[in-house]
Amino acid sequence: MPAEWLTEFPGSVTVCDADGIILDMNDAAARSVASEGGRALVGKSLFDCHPEPSRTKLRHLLASRDTSVYTIEKAGVKKLIYQAPWYENGRYRGFVEISLELPEKMPHFVRQPR
Repeated sequence: MPAEWLTEFPGSVTVCDADGIILDMNDAAARSVASEGGRALVGKSLFDCHPEPSRTKLRHLLASRDTSVYTIEKAGVKKLIYQAPWYENGRYRGFVEISLELPEKMPHFVRQPR
């Protein structure tokens, strides 16, 4: 179960181990994959949940531990996808994916360093 504050966080958060096994997901993530099984996917392989070329990309991310950030649009909804490795006591443990819906128009600010 995700941390209490994360459970109802409006963005989708999914965590997998270093082999691509889904360890946890918050409510938004479970809803986003409801047609594929929702929370029942915990314990399953991400490789079974994705077609090519996503599987190849996932293999690369798990091996390289690179961060991947991009946007998508599906059914008219734009999302920011942020995939990054997570560590426990300095030891690589897997990946976290955060998916956030983006408004159609979004302000952008350039801030000066302090």
